[in-house]
Amino acid sequence: MRNDVLTKCGRYARRSLIVGATAITACARTDAKPPEADSAAAGSDAGFTIPAAQRARLHMIPVVLSVFRPVVSTTGTVAFNGDHSTQVLSPVSGPVSRILVSLGAQVARGSALATVSSPDFAAAVAAFRKAESSNRQLSRIAALDEELFKTDAIAHRDVEQAQTDAAAAAADRDASLQQLHALGVDAATIAAIQAGKSVGPVEAVIRAPISGTVVEKLINPGQLLQAGTTLTFTIADVSSMWVTANVFESDLAAVRKGANAAISTDAGKFPVPGVVDNVADLVDPNTKATAVRIVAPNPHGILKRDMFVRVAIQADAQQSGFLVPTSAVLRNEENLPFVFVALPTGGFNRRQITLGPRVGDGYQVLTGLTAGDKVVTEGALFLQFAESQ
Repeated sequence: MRNDVLTKCGRYARRSLIVGATAITACARTDAKPPEADSAAAGSDAGFTIPAAQRARLHMIPVVLSVFRPVVSTTGTVAFNGDHSTQVLSPVSGPVSRILVSLGAQVARGSALATVSSPDFAAAVAAFRKAESSNRQLSRIAALDEELFKTDAIAHRDVEQAQTDAAAAAADRDASLQQLHALGVDAATIAAIQAGKSVGPVEAVIRAPISGTVVEKLINPGQLLQAGTTLTFTIADVSSMWVTANVFESDLAAVRKGANAAISTDAGKFPVPGVVDNVADLVDPNTKATAVRIVAPNPHGILKRDMFVRVAIQADAQQSGFLVPTSAVLRNEENLPFVFVALPTGGFNRRQITLGPRVGDGYQVLTGLTAGDKVVTEGALFLQFAESQ
């Protein structure tokens, strides 16, 4: 009886040890990572892979530190060169009698643009005739009084009065002459008036104040003009133009007066060179951009007023950093830039980056890459598709 009890107790102890060992083993397996998790982690470090035949078609470049000049890319509009263009105002009032030039005509400074039938002009001519006649008469009287004074025929105060009257007449004549010049009367007509000759009906002439091209004709025959108010023509030297580019705060530090620029337009095959002439001291309150004025030559007339253009301004100071071609940069669903980097294991990883300014055919990369990384430049779109599969 006693032997049977001992036998049963031994069997129970062995069963307890087995159950305890089994529980410990189960707990150990619960705390440990499953083999599938280890494999998944290893696959993430290795990136994703593609067949060797497809990999051979990719092109990769190593990331190296480069020295470059940043290029500020923006847009702008074209305007006439303000230093070589002007709007022409009518110097007299009256109806337009004739238009003497057409749009696109090349004119020299002083060339006649139009004639005006103006009563003010006729009054100015009559005033000059009277002033010229009065000056001659009073000059003769003053000369005669000087001769009479030498013979004690008149008092000295009479001589002084005659000289004063002659000087006043000369001043009136000079003022009338200047008025005729301001109204555009030519030298031949003025000489004829001074000689006392009849010049017939004289019309006021609107003349070109500068040499250039007639780019706007704002009047027509018969139109009534107002002196000093009515715009008649616009004349501009279109051999050079102004381009106003809009530069934002992040790029403003790279733009300086004297910097070289390239202006591109669909109207021309090649960019037009230019030089930054002025950086405005004010910021547009609506766009928060600063106006940068560029002077550009226009020998072939490609640039037109109010034309929309693309502008690339080269910075003066050199910088150093990482550069990648534009073909390597892709955008994700949130429009954030990234590149594909080749891994030593043979796979590829997507790498988020921060872009700097445009430099030639590439971008400066501010963050996301280190020296020695191999970036995919050709075939990046294929990798983006393969990654999503």
